[in-house]
Amino acid sequence: MAIKCRLKVLLAENDMTQKELAEKIGARLPTINDMCNNKIKHIPVKLLDDICNYFNCSLSELIKHEKNI
Repeated sequence: MAIKCRLKVLLAENDMTQKELAEKIGARLPTINDMCNNKIKHIPVKLLDDICNYFNCSLSELIKHEKNI
């Protein structure tokens, strides 16, 4: 099973850069970058909440759980 972050998709859909999002929600740019590239190991609940609130999306729209085949 794999957990995938869809932040890169949300950014593209909203024509926004990683840097812009980081500045808007007060997050570190390297953290946003790691999320976009599915390299992050731990995501603080507050950061997930901030991103979901900013994009007005649910957690299931941000994070997907996929089965490995």
